[in-house]
Amino acid sequence: MTGLVVCGLVLALASAYGVLHRRRSGRVRVRGRDGDKRLDAAELGEGLGERATLVQFSSAFCAPCRATRRVLAEVATMVPGVAHVEIDAEEHLDLVRRLDILKTPTVLVLDADGRIVRRATGQPRRADVIAALGEAV
Repeated sequence: MTGLVVCGLVLALASAYGVLHRRRSGRVRVRGRDGDKRLDAAELGEGLGERATLVQFSSAFCAPCRATRRVLAEVATMVPGVAHVEIDAEEHLDLVRRLDILKTPTVLVLDADGRIVRRATGQPRRADVIAALGEAV
């Protein structure tokens, strides 16, 4: 009987963790440690957007990265002055370490000056990205 109770408890805890993880994944948020960090065109390998830049850190084996690429490219074409830059995390480890990128895909929303204003870990939703752009401008 004790084994059944332990098994039920483990299943309940694992389910709660899964629900929490799924709700947090892809949420665009402000992170206090990003306030003073900036990226420039030399670090990105491309120019910054006129109004904002969506920077996506990806890796070759990441399936959600492909879907994120489509969402960000679509948003960049919908919103004038917004650029989308994709960076291979494996090729830019120094930048990954400096910006505390722990998971791919990670999306950074930069303002026109290259300052990080928002961050999303996991696949963000289009509406959340558009809302974050409204705050970056």
